[in-house]
Amino acid sequence: MFVDETRVALKAGDGGKGCVSFRREKYEPFGGPNGGDGGKGGDVVLLCVDDVADLSVYRYKPNHEANNGEPGRGSDQNGKAGADCVLKVPPGTVVIDENTGKPVAELIEDGTRILLLRGGNGGWGNKRFKSSVNQAPRRANDGLPGESGRYRMVLKTVAEVGLVGFPNAGKSSLTNRITKAHPRCAAYPFTTLHPQIGVIEYPEKFERVTLADIPGLIDGASDDRGLGHRFLRHIERCRVLLVVVDIAGVDQRQPWDDYRALLRELELYSPELTAKQRLIAANKMDLPAARDNLRRFVGEIDEAIVPISCEAGEGLDELRRAILRTVLEMRRTEVKPAANDG
Repeated sequence: MFVDETRVALKAGDGGKGCVSFRREKYEPFGGPNGGDGGKGGDVVLLCVDDVADLSVYRYKPNHEANNGEPGRGSDQNGKAGADCVLKVPPGTVVIDENTGKPVAELIEDGTRILLLRGGNGGWGNKRFKSSVNQAPRRANDGLPGESGRYRMVLKTVAEVGLVGFPNAGKSSLTNRITKAHPRCAAYPFTTLHPQIGVIEYPEKFERVTLADIPGLIDGASDDRGLGHRFLRHIERCRVLLVVVDIAGVDQRQPWDDYRALLRELELYSPELTAKQRLIAANKMDLPAARDNLRRFVGEIDEAIVPISCEAGEGLDELRRAILRTVLEMRRTEVKPAANDG
């Protein structure tokens, strides 16, 4: 089961208690304090890892705690720090504080580590309290409690190209044809079960482009009908949208109506989605009605259109080239954040 949203309860470790202890040696009857400090509690750390596919592990185990610090001991021995609790999450994970509703962490790149909750400091042992007026302190501190919180984890797919379209448009077939991903489909009707990330290789150009096959949407997706927001949030980070249209109208749907309906759903969810660069793949060109529909589609939709047939393998090389051209242009024009000199 693919899980792209779940809730978790997390707690960092408590600091260990400081120790009250005095030296007891044969020839030093008035030995001073030697109680060690308690160890620091473990932190809760988020780690972004490419080979984690979704958030399912946290659906079935929502409670996670770091280890507490060990208490201090005599003979000036400090307690050992508690082990951190490291939570591995896939790229694209957003962590939202349940109390405030605000995002507190966003992990995009493999290897990114974010300290989410800090463990409590260990308490001081009695040796810390020795002074000129108190040579034998019998005081030690308890460790501080670790931070805790309840969070919602949401996965938003990270890919340069988002493959969108209504169910049965041929998105999964296209993904199988031009990448090494193999999306599983459901009977509703033939829609992808969950987002799949594939890679389009261009060995002659020494380039590669990541493509996400997003679950098909239906009318009303922006109102959370069908796959709704679970579909739409997965295309928020894509640079380019590759819209797949059933140009033959196999399901008695007109391709130009489908395209406009799709743009309407994107606009209602977030105007930023319709502002993204788009390519249109007119699929099923091997079927009888496709040629006539394509002529009308070109006349009504003034955008870049690449006719293809996933079944016959037609137009796929041209589509691959168009994807690369568009992505390279987006990479060149994308505004990079200014470096922080401080």
